[in-house]
This record gives sequence, C-alpha cells and structure tokens, in this order.
Amino acid sequence: MPIMNPGASLGACALVLALSVAPAVFAQSDVASTPPPTDASAQAISTPRYLLMAPNGRSVTSEDFRGRLQLISFGFTSCPDVCPTTLLEMTHVLAALGAKAQYLQPIFITVDPQRDTTQVLGAYTAAFDARILGLTGPPALVQRAAANFKVRFEKIQEPGARPDVYTMDHSAGMFLLGPDGNLVAKFGYGAPVAEITARIQYWMTAAGL
Repeated sequence: MPIMNPGASLGACALVLALSVAPAVFAQSDVASTPPPTDASAQAISTPRYLLMAPNGRSVTSEDFRGRLQLISFGFTSCPDVCPTTLLEMTHVLAALGAKAQYLQPIFITVDPQRDTTQVLGAYTAAFDARILGLTGPPALVQRAAANFKVRFEKIQEPGARPDVYTMDHSAGMFLLGPDGNLVAKFGYGAPVAEITARIQYWMTAAGL
C-alpha cells in the first residue's frame, strides 16, 4: 500500500464533493450471492492485533470486538485531507448499513500519538460520527499495531522547526476484519462507498449477522 502524503492537497473541491455524496443504501437482497474476489494482500496479513487506548482511558484490543466486523483506518487528526475524507467515507458506510451498522465497529488509529491524546482523538472522531472509535497509545504500541497491519508512517519535519511542528506521511486506506478477527479485505484510499458497503454486507451475511 503506497504512502499517501497528507501535505499533497486533494483540493477543496474534492473535500466538498466527499461531504456532498449521499451514502448508498443497500437492501439485504443486494448482497452478492458469491464471495468477493480473494484479497491476497489481506490473506498475507491474516489476523492483525493491536493493544491501544480509547478516549475514555480504557485499554482496547482487537479481541474486544469478536462477533462483530471492524473497519479500521490509520491516520492523524492534523491531516488536512486524506484522513478527513476517509472518515467521511466511514460515516457514509455506517449510514448505508442502517440497522446493520450495529455489527460494525469503525476504528481510527492515530500514527501521531505525540499530539493525538485520548481527548483530542475523542473530539475528532465524534465530529464525524460518535460510533467511530479513536485509538492511541505509547509510540511503541502504535508502531506495533501499524506493523501488524503492514502500515507505514513517517514523521516529516523541516530542519530547525519546533518539535511540535511537523506532519506525517502514512499508508492510506481501510482494513476490514471479520467477526473472527481475521483480515478479510483491504480498501484503497478513495474506494467507492458502495463497494465497501457491499463487501461488509457480504461478510455480515456469511456470519449470520
């Protein structure tokens, strides 16, 4: 998965478009009766793990959501365009799922724990949808979680800049974990909401949710 540079602007028009796109609505009969294409890269990751901290201060692990699907993205709250657009997609997916959204846990994991405290993350994700869970933790645990998903990130800082003045390059996109915690799909940055929703619905149906 390529590293997306948050400093490379998508432009105001792209963000306005993302805000204005109405989420697709799917009936249960719209779910494909055949399995989606095998995601070889997802199989290579298998069962990714994480141990991080939620906005309320409690520890959260990948095991906490067994029996539900997880839709996970990595980013940081100061990201100018890639992360907000991804979280907007998450809100559209939740809306498209309707009542079935109760079987999906959307998660945003920061790659910038230095600035993204639990309080900052909680306010940031709530601005998109209160159901999106923001997770942070000590740098070593954040690095371990990212490595388990094969997500790369790097701090970019100009020479002579203050320690708190920097941006982050990071892998973009979303990961879908099945009810058993296994990674079943990866979605590239900007994947259509309809495609993501249909894939989630397939796995929900397969799990009897």
